[in-house]
Amino acid sequence: MSSKSANEKYALISVFDKTGIVDFAKNLVSLGYRIISTGGTVKTLTENKIPAIPIQKITGNPESFDGRMKTISFQIESGILFDRKNKKHIKEARKLKIKPIDIVVCNFYPFEETIASKNISIDEAIENIDIGGPTMVRAAAKNFKNVIVITDPNDYIEVSEKLKDKTVSEKFKKHLSAKAFDYLSFYDSQIAKYLRTDLFPGKITIAGKKVTDLRYGENPHQKATLYLSSDSSSLGSLRKLWGRELSLINITDINAGIESVRIFDEPCAVVIKHNTPCGIALGKTPEQSLKRAIEADPESAFGGIIVMNKTLDKKSARIIAQFKDKRKGNIDVIAAPRIEKEAFSFLSKVRKSMGIYETGKLPKPSKKTLNVKWIDNGFILQTQDIYSKKDSKAWKTVTKKIPTKKQLEQLRIAWLFITKIKSNSVIVVDKNLPMTRGIGSGQTSRVKSTRIALEQAGNYARGGILASDSFFPFGDCVKLCAKYKIGAIIQRGGSVNDKESIDVANNAGIPMLFTNRRAFWH
Repeated sequence: MSSKSANEKYALISVFDKTGIVDFAKNLVSLGYRIISTGGTVKTLTENKIPAIPIQKITGNPESFDGRMKTISFQIESGILFDRKNKKHIKEARKLKIKPIDIVVCNFYPFEETIASKNISIDEAIENIDIGGPTMVRAAAKNFKNVIVITDPNDYIEVSEKLKDKTVSEKFKKHLSAKAFDYLSFYDSQIAKYLRTDLFPGKITIAGKKVTDLRYGENPHQKATLYLSSDSSSLGSLRKLWGRELSLINITDINAGIESVRIFDEPCAVVIKHNTPCGIALGKTPEQSLKRAIEADPESAFGGIIVMNKTLDKKSARIIAQFKDKRKGNIDVIAAPRIEKEAFSFLSKVRKSMGIYETGKLPKPSKKTLNVKWIDNGFILQTQDIYSKKDSKAWKTVTKKIPTKKQLEQLRIAWLFITKIKSNSVIVVDKNLPMTRGIGSGQTSRVKSTRIALEQAGNYARGGILASDSFFPFGDCVKLCAKYKIGAIIQRGGSVNDKESIDVANNAGIPMLFTNRRAFWH
């Protein structure tokens, strides 16, 4: 390495996402950097009259194997990796004529976006696995004391300013290095997830992409940020139209609401408080489902979050206004796949602080997606609890009296409702309408849950449907059902005291079904 080349400064630019790269490259050139670049990036730079050295002139090798080999080389990796503070490294670099690459700007082929296409083949996906880019980024991130590594276009302006002012500190370079390793980790995790055949591999990374900072965490003194592991998340397209920014509880409530309504094809609405429904209902129209969901428990609906699985129209918006006018009831957040313009205009005048959000089309639950339960310094992965009509084939009427056709329909709806209500849970569903009338959830005693649900249902318990997300350990729950004149019961079954519950149901003339399947949700 001649004395002239020793004083030259090189920046390597190889980006798929070219947002802001032209202006950044111009800044680097103005600061005396010579740019080494690849393929499409070279073309973009030269078209904008920015001088760039094609990488093959540095490596001495042509771009080969349909682009699989172009950046990986002794010359490039050495130029990034050698330690500028190590005299032996400097002497060796001069002897080998290695050009010092002091800045690496790189982002990768869009693997995540590629595999999001339903028609993508595995061969096409594999061709979008970047190899050279991660190699350069890893090398630069390791050698952060000597090399600036940039993987996020949002950092271009700050880096330019610091380079110009000569204020690039080691702390800042370390910060960029950490971002680069996070970027690598996320990228590799998406590839592993796509190729994985083991449901629960020996080692796994659950990656997240920052979406937004939240208003606060569970409490106002806690900070929180929303991350999503995939763009296909049901919250990935959440869009604010009006009102309050979201807190952690708002997000988890919206998520619980989405989980509750997206399992239904017919219009469904739910009012959520603290991650569990206080009212959930189906209807022939969005308006009807929303009206029923609020009516299910108007007292608890105060300060709640409404989530719907269909477009929120003007008629639905009027239901929310009526709730405020007639019951002095405020709704904190509304979320629906789409909100009609007329409905939005109306709602924005109902309550200024009410958050109005669109979710976009809600995807159905996928068996491919694992459920994560966080524990201290770790997590548990489990498969999703997804109900299908095939599951009802295992249902068994265990009483002398069998349910009517109408009761069977309501029993099915009740069971679907209860799969999204926090355990221990017992609910009462209207005898005719597809809506809850009483919800007893989150209790440590099943008889307490039963009592809460029945007391809340009141007169609607008479002839109604009672569902329990697990078995009744004793006959006391069924005795309460008989007292309130419940019309039919659905529960898991499997208790050592099942006979006691069955005998009570028979004496009261209440048909009871066992699902032989538990529906806990915590």
